[in-house]
Amino acid sequence: MALWNERYEPVIGLEVHAQLLTESKAFCSCSTHFGADPNSNVCPVCLGMPGVLPVLNHQVVEFLIRVGLATHCSIAPRSIFARKNYFYPDLPKGYQISQYEEPICTNGFVTIETDDGKRKDIGLTRIHMEEDAGKSIHDQDADTLVDVNRCGVPLAEIVTEPDIRSPREAYLYLTKIRQLVRYLEICDGNMEEGSLRCDANVSVRRVGETVLGTKTEIKNLNSFRFVEKALEFEINRQIDLLESGGKVVQETLLWDAGQGVAVPMRSKEEAHDYRYFPDPDLVPVLVNADWIQQAAKALPEGPTGRRDRFVDEYMIPKYDADILTSEKSLADYFEAVVTSLRSKTVENFKLVSNWTMGDVLRVVNTDKVDVAKFPVKPEDLGEMINLIADGTISGKIAKDVFEEMLTSGQSPKAIVKRKGLVQVSDAGAIEQMIDDVLMKNKGQVESYLGGKVQVFGFLVGETMKATKGKANPKIVNELLKKKLESMKP
Repeated sequence: MALWNERYEPVIGLEVHAQLLTESKAFCSCSTHFGADPNSNVCPVCLGMPGVLPVLNHQVVEFLIRVGLATHCSIAPRSIFARKNYFYPDLPKGYQISQYEEPICTNGFVTIETDDGKRKDIGLTRIHMEEDAGKSIHDQDADTLVDVNRCGVPLAEIVTEPDIRSPREAYLYLTKIRQLVRYLEICDGNMEEGSLRCDANVSVRRVGETVLGTKTEIKNLNSFRFVEKALEFEINRQIDLLESGGKVVQETLLWDAGQGVAVPMRSKEEAHDYRYFPDPDLVPVLVNADWIQQAAKALPEGPTGRRDRFVDEYMIPKYDADILTSEKSLADYFEAVVTSLRSKTVENFKLVSNWTMGDVLRVVNTDKVDVAKFPVKPEDLGEMINLIADGTISGKIAKDVFEEMLTSGQSPKAIVKRKGLVQVSDAGAIEQMIDDVLMKNKGQVESYLGGKVQVFGFLVGETMKATKGKANPKIVNELLKKKLESMKP
């Protein structure tokens, strides 16, 4: 690690494949549904039968324009498809339809925020359309099995410039890409199901040098943490090799997560020559200015802009805003709760933030519930916070109300009324309870008057217990303090 920091710098580029959320495949009407029986979502077109003709799915182009605009790319008025030729069991056509010389999106960037709070732009060389290949299965105690359901599923391939300088930056970039495609609702970002996949190119060079070193490519990276760990391993391996007088060989490596090592797959000299050429069955994709303008108008507010707006508009801490805007559905839920507030104050905005980050996310993460389908409607949570804000219920009682809302689906007002949970704020009634508590706990009162101020919390607790948690805690604290102070000699 010291060699890396002091004498070498890594140079990293990433290629991300995002599976697009279209109902049908890129060039045929087959379903893209994940989890279907093997080899059931197929037809002569995606299997490449002789004589069939592909027809481009219009929504694929729409999604590419959307992600291109969101990453500040230039959208080409004319782009073409190419055939990427190679032979592998899971590619029945013998080629993938992709884009090569004339991609639809070029020269964009994605802004990440580093751990020290600085913003850095990661350049994008291109974003292009591509169809997916099938899946080879090697772990079923049989020869290689093939599921071609995925053949023809549309992808957006997002290729960075070699602008990434650490495994941590790579992790932050991937996190931002996943967040972005989910905000745009073009990809679910599920790496476990293969909806978002990443290959990494990495080389090292002496600090101060401008010439790139020999790069290697790492594949089989199915989580952001594995990308980070694989890059750390490969950077240190290359540095150790150079320091010992060796040379880095350009090759493709597979990440073995179990062993924590990258193992050679093939050398680039033995790699396939893809022999790209324009696809003769597909016409050029033409995108006019009106289409781009309409797509731009339909873009949702981006995660970074929304985060900054939450800080400015609702005056919540940046930490809160980062969490609340991590997912579009969570940010939508938060703002829907805010809309339900009767009194839009900084204190109430913070209450909404606390409840959303705490109790809502606790249930979401524990029960694996989509925020968009969360059982407590945002207007009901907003109404419960209104009851806290106007003193009808305490924060402690609100916890019980929230749990009841989860299970019964009733409104907070109905629950409070049915269970008699209205907070006691009558000063006279609370004072009588305090007198009773002080009478029953004379020893603790003497301790307090003798200087043991920590006993005060005990007496507050006993008062709240006597009221079954219904007393207004603020009034209890004020009256109890006043009563004890009056008892001092």
